[in-house]
Amino acid sequence: MPTPLPPLTVFDVETTGLDPRRGHKIIEIAGIRIENGSIDETKSFVSLVNPERDIPWEAKRVNKISDDAVKTAPGIEEVLPKFLEFSSGSILVAHNATFDMGFMEIEKQLCWGYVDLPDCLCTMRLSRALFPTEFGHSLDAVARRLNLTIPAARHRALPDVLLTAHALMKMMELGEIASIEDLQAICGIGVKA
Repeated sequence: MPTPLPPLTVFDVETTGLDPRRGHKIIEIAGIRIENGSIDETKSFVSLVNPERDIPWEAKRVNKISDDAVKTAPGIEEVLPKFLEFSSGSILVAHNATFDMGFMEIEKQLCWGYVDLPDCLCTMRLSRALFPTEFGHSLDAVARRLNLTIPAARHRALPDVLLTAHALMKMMELGEIASIEDLQAICGIGVKA
């Protein structure tokens, strides 16, 4: 018998660049819970993160996060464990999960080895499986395909999380996905860096 969907935590990170192996850092993490098949906006997590370096102008242009905004924010060694506590008991979900998990994998090293990252489902993989003849699978392309409103504050973690959560719910409905086994088979559980 298929297992009903457990709680999910849809999350997103904003960063100083595209490659954590080149010293780019997380500057914002957000997450929202999906429980009992519904997005629960009362259960959300959002925090800026002090990257302890300047944010390049290219990143500022995309995510609109300034050096001043993160100057007094806690470091990743404080924020990542709090986020993982928030997401405890759920399966992580991200759009282009390899990107987000890649950053978290590198950044967890600053948490003195006390942090284990759970597996993560990827909504980009879900989009590719459900729409194999479509070319674009970015979050914007998926949102347009599903007739979802793209938030004005796109490329900030919490608006991106909400958009991803709504896209996930709509794709699960379109794909008639009702069990965790179906979702894992399509999304590729176990996405790591």
